[in-house]
Amino acid sequence: MPVPMSYRGIADDVAGRITRGEFQAGQALPSYNELATEYGVSYATAARAYGLLRDRGVIIGAVGRGVFVAEKPTS
Repeated sequence: MPVPMSYRGIADDVAGRITRGEFQAGQALPSYNELATEYGVSYATAARAYGLLRDRGVIIGAVGRGVFVAEKPTS
């Protein structure tokens, strides 16, 4: 069984997907649970990955609405 990615690896991968245009500015991203399932990690690891992207200004979160690509990603 392969070792799951770290939260930093997941954050870098999601940022790359945004850069490549897989996710557009303003678009909703997968939920924390969906992200955790997609990468085979815990909810906490997915939350840390999104937290890192939020700190970088790549994504924004709206309580009760979800996580979205920032209008002007900085990474």
